[in-house]
Order: sequence, then structure tokens, then C-alpha cells
Amino acid sequence: MTQIAPRPQQVSASVTRTPLLREVYGRLLRGLRTRQGRTLAEVAARAGISVAYLSEVERGLKEPSSEVLEAICISLDSSIASLVGAAHRDLRDLAADGATGGRVLDLTSRVGSSLAEPTGHEVAPSGTLLDTSGSVSLAA
Repeated sequence: MTQIAPRPQQVSASVTRTPLLREVYGRLLRGLRTRQGRTLAEVAARAGISVAYLSEVERGLKEPSSEVLEAICISLDSSIASLVGAAHRDLRDLAADGATGGRVLDLTSRVGSSLAEPTGHEVAPSGTLLDTSGSVSLAA
């Protein structure tokens, strides 16, 4: 099995990098688990995965399949839709704060989600954040 190399923590001293989606998912899952007072062993057993794998998912080291994400979410009495929505909000907020230097396309909307050239920082009617940097962060 191919191992995914971790990304550097920062692109440069003055620019904060955009977190990988697996890192956002992991942080959100760990936060939900700890708020519920559940252990890695409890959640892993209920999800049908190993404790080591769940730990790696929570630390953003593994890119789990949608089936594994769904099993983890169900074991936490949540849903994959809630996880994806929370990740979208986190990435959108990062883009709004200027941390990514890019734009987040709102994939939940059919309106305003084109890649047409933006004229500057503005929020489209659909809630899509636009800017002129040219980089794009996808979130659903």
C-alpha cells in the first residue's frame, strides 16, 4: 500500500498553508469524539476499523474512503453530510480570513459556482467566496 507523504506545515514564514481535506476531517472527527467523551477504542470498534487507523485518520495522516468516513460518522451518531458540511464551513472561513489566498467554491449550490474570472473579493449570492488569486479550494 502506498503511503501518503505529509505536507510541510507552512509554505513560507509569512503564508499559512491551506489544510488538506483529510486534516480537516480528522480534526472535526476527533473534536466530536472527545466532546462525546468517547475513546478511540470505542469508536473504532463500533466503526469496524482498528484503533491505529482511526488515530491516523484523526491526525490527518490517512485519506479514508467514503465508506470508512461514513462508518466513523455513524459510530459517532453523526452523518457524513454533517462532516462534509462542517469541513466546508471551516474551509470557507479560512478563505474569508485570507489564510488560503484562494477561493472556496460552494458545491452545494448550482448558482454562482462557475470558475468565471472574478472582479475582486466579493461574496456571490450563493455564498461562494471569490477572489483574484487564481487558486481554488473545493468544499462541499
